[in-house]
Amino acid sequence: MGCFGFLKVMMFLFNGIIFLAGGAILGVGVWVKVDSGSLLGVLEEIEDAPAELDQLLNVGYLLIAVGGVLLLMGFLGCCGAMKESRCMLLMFFVIVLLVFIAEVAGAIVVLVFQPLAEDLIKKVGDKAVEVIKRDYGTNSDITGLWNATMDGLDCCGFYDYTDFTHSPFNNITTAYPTECCKLGPCTLQNAMRTNATGCFPKLVELIEDNSVILGAVALGIAALEIAAMAVSMSMYRHIGSKRG
Repeated sequence: MGCFGFLKVMMFLFNGIIFLAGGAILGVGVWVKVDSGSLLGVLEEIEDAPAELDQLLNVGYLLIAVGGVLLLMGFLGCCGAMKESRCMLLMFFVIVLLVFIAEVAGAIVVLVFQPLAEDLIKKVGDKAVEVIKRDYGTNSDITGLWNATMDGLDCCGFYDYTDFTHSPFNNITTAYPTECCKLGPCTLQNAMRTNATGCFPKLVELIEDNSVILGAVALGIAALEIAAMAVSMSMYRHIGSKRG
């Protein structure tokens, strides 16, 4: 197998993985939009939510768009390599280049508007606590969602156990969710003694602990994109020289 044949095989395998990943992301996006019992479905029902939360609710459409782009990119890469189509390879190069530029622009926007993101998180947190105090213990969707979240992240409330004070659950039982206490009945005293970490601080801690991994993954994706562009252009020129 010559160098060009090796590049064809690698392009096919690499873009085959992209195609499958795109299909999976597209499926998740569709599921998020049609499943009213999902987290986003519950958020959509929150009254008087911050205006910025509307952008979060569009994540289903974002996943559908990303999945569609990856499907198209994988298709063009696979078929362009196997059929030695210069048109498909050029389209593949353009799409990867646009994705790369969008990622760089997105990273810049995140860095520049980080204070706004922190303000949004505070607004969402305040609204989440309001929902807990109003609905936890009476609304089955809200109660089930928070129980699953607290059990999965091993946390208590958005900030801490005080989020549940004067909630319907607390008013009826004078207790707190079991996730807020390590031992014994989850009374106010046991909750204060346990002082379990809130889900938001827990999530921030999880992201910070894995920031190096996330950075390495981002750099790896950028390197793969640059390599994909280089290989596609190399094949584009090689096919052109053969036909010339």
